[in-house]
Amino acid sequence: MSNLVVKFESLQQLYRAYMPFIKPMGMFVTSAESFNLGQEINVSYLLPNSSERHEFTGSVVWINPMGASGGRPAGIGVKVLTDPDFHKHHIEQMLSHELASGDLTCTM
Repeated sequence: MSNLVVKFESLQQLYRAYMPFIKPMGMFVTSAESFNLGQEINVSYLLPNSSERHEFTGSVVWINPMGASGGRPAGIGVKVLTDPDFHKHHIEQMLSHELASGDLTCTM
């Protein structure tokens, strides 16, 4: 099983990675590695201004290939499988003002 580590430096970076249309929760992870839809991976991430590491197991549900349209970064969308409500709660708390934004994200 692949292990990915993500450090979100800013709320804007976190906003661009959050995938609220994936139920119960999804997160985009920038990566040049190759993955397959349905592949299970472990993701470890740090939220902006935090030293606390969060981890989850997820399933690949979205793939942005190298050279994706709109200048979107290469990487994968991951559906959170372990404790999705915990991760969703923390991320949505941080993004409470940004969630209504029309800014582009890494996926849509």
